[in-house]
Amino acid sequence: MTKAASNPALLDVDGLDVFLGESHILHQVSFQVPHGGITALLGRNGAGKTTTLRGILGLVDRRGRVLLDGEDVTATPTHDIVRRGVGYVPENRDVFSQLTVQENLRLAEPTDGPLGPDAPLRYDLVYELFPRLKERSGQRAGTMSGGEQQMLALARALLNSNNKLLLIDEPSQGLAPNLVREVAVALERMAELVTTLVVEQNLSVIRRIADQVVVLDQGRVVHAGPAGELFEDPALTQDLLGVSHGGRQQSSTAQRTKGDFR
Repeated sequence: MTKAASNPALLDVDGLDVFLGESHILHQVSFQVPHGGITALLGRNGAGKTTTLRGILGLVDRRGRVLLDGEDVTATPTHDIVRRGVGYVPENRDVFSQLTVQENLRLAEPTDGPLGPDAPLRYDLVYELFPRLKERSGQRAGTMSGGEQQMLALARALLNSNNKLLLIDEPSQGLAPNLVREVAVALERMAELVTTLVVEQNLSVIRRIADQVVVLDQGRVVHAGPAGELFEDPALTQDLLGVSHGGRQQSSTAQRTKGDFR
């Protein structure tokens, strides 16, 4: 494991290229996620956002470098990256549908990691943010609504205090407006404890929660910087994201490659 020179970023993605089949999805993607707060990964549909998260975790073949807290983890297997303190909430939530809420949470309790198996658990905070999970602790996860399953997926990532970085993909997708607000509040609270990199299409949520933004277009970084710098410039927001005010980003017609390349 190579230790990089002094690096203020918690996550440093440097020249990331990803091919899926014959399609070149990510092109020399480079950006940093500083310690603390929320960095939002934005872009129209098909820009490569989900692929970027998967590339960071090593879930797809990649070229380039990924540094976690100054250590090069490019060649590190996914399970070891997770052990080093990276939590992942995928777009499809990925809860264990046949297990109860409580059993899903118990599976997230750490057995190893930077703080070891004795790392403190955040059950109190989980139940404060998501009281329905406590009320339904004995219910099978597969019988809950999509919003409740999203809460469970977020709770599992938050529970483990070994996690120093959370990668969260489309947390508000498909949720009713009242649940979107709950998720936004939860993300703000989570980011007080854990640095977060989130993919999110709902710009009203991003305006509220994000400190930094990285914008992708057709697999390339086209903008990176403070969130306010982007959203205070309507022309820039329109140019990069296809919107001039809050709302969901418009779909891109520029990329017609096959597969799920969000």
